[in-house]
Amino acid sequence: MYLMHVRFFNVILTPSKDLLKTSKLSSLENMMARKMSPQLILLILVLPCMVRSSQDSAYPPPYGVDKDSCGGSAGLIPPRREVYGNGRIYDITHRITSETRSWDSDEGIGLYLTLYASMKNGSDCNFSLIKLPAHSGTHVDAPGHVFENYYEAGFDIDSLDLEILNGPALLVDVPRDKNITAEVMKSLNIPRGVKRVLFRTLNTDRRLMWQKPFDTSYVGFMKDGAQWLKDNTDIKLVGTDYLSVAAFDDLIPAHLVFLESREIILVEGLKLEDVKAGIYNVHCLPLRLLGAEGSPIRCILIK
Repeated sequence: MYLMHVRFFNVILTPSKDLLKTSKLSSLENMMARKMSPQLILLILVLPCMVRSSQDSAYPPPYGVDKDSCGGSAGLIPPRREVYGNGRIYDITHRITSETRSWDSDEGIGLYLTLYASMKNGSDCNFSLIKLPAHSGTHVDAPGHVFENYYEAGFDIDSLDLEILNGPALLVDVPRDKNITAEVMKSLNIPRGVKRVLFRTLNTDRRLMWQKPFDTSYVGFMKDGAQWLKDNTDIKLVGTDYLSVAAFDDLIPAHLVFLESREIILVEGLKLEDVKAGIYNVHCLPLRLLGAEGSPIRCILIK
């Protein structure tokens, strides 16, 4: 496809018969070029751009990103990576776009970024406004999320312990055929002393965080699984790979078990594909939102 693209581009730039004879096109290609309609030639020229656009993976390009020679901005292409340092650093945060998943929404978060002031319109700088749900994409819960008395007392995102959100962590694979029950927790054999665990489940295999409709069949903790973790481990950071750590059928009960002590922090919606199970250093930093019971969070794993 790219070879034909270059050759027919030569035909358009050099339409005279003499120049066609001096080109490297074969006689058959010359005949094809003369008989082709302008519309067909245009299609051949733009098709590679269309193919490259359709091959964009999980994240469609939002405002002002990933422009290239098919309509780019002076050849400026911003780097966008999931892995850094030759495989040493993994970004396990889902990129925020209009398609970003939010709790109980089938349409994504929609327009979340508005260019309030624009250099194109004469402003001295570009200046954006952000508006999005606190529990969308990769995010963290504060105790006030499910306890009204904690909410009123101010146990918000700003009160979370950064020491818990940063440090050695274990990434484990959960059996793919069930929710995280007490039986499943016991089978994982997580030793005492481990304080941070990221649970990779069937949600990652099903790529639920990329699916537009909210899916109530996601895998999460049942109440007894949450209780077993609280009573039999030293885990203080629980991370999962969908919008809630708790299974839909035990949504509030499991959250209550986790957050009642105000010692366990819940990070939800992690991007855990293409990362091997094992021990890493995790670094998670929420926005310092006073009074908020949830916040988007940036999480990375470092080998």
